[in-house]
Amino acid sequence: MKTVIQVALLVAIIVLGYLLWKSINKPILFNKEKDRIEAATIQRLKDIRKAQLAYKAEYKTFTGDFDTLIFFVKTDSFRVVKAIGSVPDSLIEELGRIKAERQALKDGLISRDTVRLSVKDSLFPKNYHIDSLRYVPFTDGLEFELGAGVLQTTSKVPVRVFEAKVHYDILLAKLNRQLVINYKEIRETITGYPGLRVGSLEETTNNAGNWE
Repeated sequence: MKTVIQVALLVAIIVLGYLLWKSINKPILFNKEKDRIEAATIQRLKDIRKAQLAYKAEYKTFTGDFDTLIFFVKTDSFRVVKAIGSVPDSLIEELGRIKAERQALKDGLISRDTVRLSVKDSLFPKNYHIDSLRYVPFTDGLEFELGAGVLQTTSKVPVRVFEAKVHYDILLAKLNRQLVINYKEIRETITGYPGLRVGSLEETTNNAGNWE
């Protein structure tokens, strides 16, 4: 009988020890996986921002459609002004750089030529999969919410804006539910949105990410 009790106590100690270890280790494992998911998602949002800013530079607006944005990156090009020749140092010392460049251009010492460079080759690594731009990492093919619009400043000046975002309920859906809820509350208090977001459809001067 004594042996049975000792074995039962040993089993209880092992079980309690495991439960204690699990309760301590749970938030550690959560944070490790959460950080991994967020890092990949932030990079994807940065890539979306990069593509949007390039699109706006070419078309003077943002797009709220991933098909349009991806097609632009795949097939379109930038207009880039290339300088040919150089401004003499003596002219710069005499007139200053801006006036010297104007004078050198007028005198034919330098020239300007407009060339076009591939958007994809200019902005992204060679083997970058542009089609993945729309997809939230680790979510089995779910897409970011993407929007674009026009806001007015207090002086009634129209400003083009865009926003790409994903809610933590989607991004961290495979992690511990209660820890996700706790984390959402913290992030919403700090950033105003319980997820990751770049750009804003409500602020005219914000192309930043809410992690920055």
